[in-house]
Amino acid sequence: MKALIVDDERLARTELRRLLTPHKEIEIIGEAVNAADAVKKINELKPELLFLDIQMPGKNGFELLEDLDNVPTVIFTTAYD
Repeated sequence: MKALIVDDERLARTELRRLLTPHKEIEIIGEAVNAADAVKKINELKPELLFLDIQMPGKNGFELLEDLDNVPTVIFTTAYD
């Protein structure tokens, strides 16, 4: 399954990649640092799965989803309660 990680924090993206390493069925095809970057990469890379941070500068994860015509499967990630 092709996946895209969307998170504004580099350490969070790195940790998620580390946690996903044993799951060979998940192929990380890219990373995005904000909603605008994510929309571009989603349209370009066509991931089947998003690991999506909720709280990001600018648009949050929910607002990002509203901008998409075709929404992949989403797993929300966050460091907040």
